[in-house]
Amino acid sequence: MSLDRATIATTSSTIYTGNAAQQYATFADTPSTHRSYNTMASPKEPVSQFVSKAQIYSLSIPKAWESPLAGAGAGLASGIVTCPLDVIKTKLQAQGGFSGSTRISSNRAAQQIYHGIVGSATTIVKEEGFKGLYRGLGPMLLGYLPTWAVYLTIYEKSRQPYYEMCENWWLARCYASLTAGACSTLLTNPIWVIKTRLMSQSNRSTSEGRRIGFHYKNTWDAARQMYKAEGFRSFYSGLTPAMLGLTHVAVQFPLYEFFKTQFTGYGIGEHPADEKGSTWVGITAATFLSKTCASTATYPHEVLRTRLQTQQRRYNMTNTDGMKMANKYNGFVQTCKIMLKEEGWRGFYAGLGTNLIRAIPSAMTTMLTYEFLQRTIHNLKDGGEAQLNDKQAFPR
Repeated sequence: MSLDRATIATTSSTIYTGNAAQQYATFADTPSTHRSYNTMASPKEPVSQFVSKAQIYSLSIPKAWESPLAGAGAGLASGIVTCPLDVIKTKLQAQGGFSGSTRISSNRAAQQIYHGIVGSATTIVKEEGFKGLYRGLGPMLLGYLPTWAVYLTIYEKSRQPYYEMCENWWLARCYASLTAGACSTLLTNPIWVIKTRLMSQSNRSTSEGRRIGFHYKNTWDAARQMYKAEGFRSFYSGLTPAMLGLTHVAVQFPLYEFFKTQFTGYGIGEHPADEKGSTWVGITAATFLSKTCASTATYPHEVLRTRLQTQQRRYNMTNTDGMKMANKYNGFVQTCKIMLKEEGWRGFYAGLGTNLIRAIPSAMTTMLTYEFLQRTIHNLKDGGEAQLNDKQAFPR
């Protein structure tokens, strides 16, 4: 049986054309699946031996430890950066409670030792030296470790259960913030009382106004003297306004998550694979807006907490006449009444300007460091897993 040559040529041409379309796809159509035998992270960015070891070591960090480690590092960075402003804020908040009398002074301005940020800083440096601006740094750093470790761990673990209960994004975040804040406050309140005492005291006394009636050499000396003179209850002075202050985090963290999601498209602790500068701009903006709203709305509780914490509890103490000495402030409500009577409503916002100048950079330092450390840990773990996969695929 013979075949027509024209038919064969036509058929061959048709078959060849079809196969060519299937076998010779362009790079734009289908990416190459060829596996690279290079175990380095990138040919342009070779991984150093130190980074390689860090990547392998990061795999030993449990998932549950990522947020506490990042939060603790963020707290340490924030404490070092903002300690001077925290000292100034604490002194401005506490000085209204140094007077021994509850009568309204006719010359209240004369009793004010610290005036504004610059004036207060000048007074502190003049009397105590530059190190006075870092008074209380030890307990502050000591307090941030458990505070952020406990807070961020509970916050992340409790958001989903609360959401399943109430099926509301905002309520779930608020409940998680309150729960985490309550646990961290109960655990670390003694540390913050000591920190506040150390920051509010002064090395010298002056006739310009009254000074607070105690002096501690360091953190351990403060704890020893407080327990000996005032009892265990002194370590939980100001606990009530501190608990009321949980409204601060109940406002700040849900707002931060909301703003960050709106600006970057990612939630807290989440980052895109290809890092962009706009992501960090969005984190900064989210932190600024959330912290400003929370600080302004909940500031009075901080003043009340400081007054109660800096007051020395007169535990079985008597004056020179043998009369038992009474505390000026007794409880949350009574403190509010005395402050309103002596200082007016402005007393509840003493040091607000300093607090905003301190709180916003502090929050930015905290959240930027937290997000950076989270991203770094995730990147290190990805690099470590890539190394292990390469070793398993190409054993030596």
